[in-house]
Amino acid sequence: MFKGKEIYLLDAKGRVSIPARLRKHISSDANDSFVMTQGIGPCIYIYPLDHWQQIEERLSKLNPFNPKEALFKRLFLHLTADATLDSQSRIIIPKNLLEYAKIEKEVLILGQVKNIELWDPKIFNDYLNQAPLTYEQVAEQVAQEVMAR
Repeated sequence: MFKGKEIYLLDAKGRVSIPARLRKHISSDANDSFVMTQGIGPCIYIYPLDHWQQIEERLSKLNPFNPKEALFKRLFLHLTADATLDSQSRIIIPKNLLEYAKIEKEVLILGQVKNIELWDPKIFNDYLNQAPLTYEQVAEQVAQEVMAR
């Protein structure tokens, strides 16, 4: 389970290290391979390959003749890129994803249970400060929705 946050620096080649406390949760089935795509909000989602394969299975069930489902698939996949950890536990983030997330130097690495998010730290703080609901309000609403399922 990926959780917590760290701030790391992006190097000149667009590489960022994956923190050791997150790496220990990468399944051996992932083979140190990841898939990256645009996230909700200006961030990057990073999925270990084994979890990404589950997402691909769900995506394959979307109806290509349903305009909303086809649009979602196109938007979700058009910036997708593969990555593998190098010998120093870094991955290369493609320039188009860095531009999408507006990441230039500092990278906030955020564990999100089954995936990792990359944010520009200032944008993430702005996102939290501009949230329309408090943590308590969101927690109450989400808990009620989950319990109703």
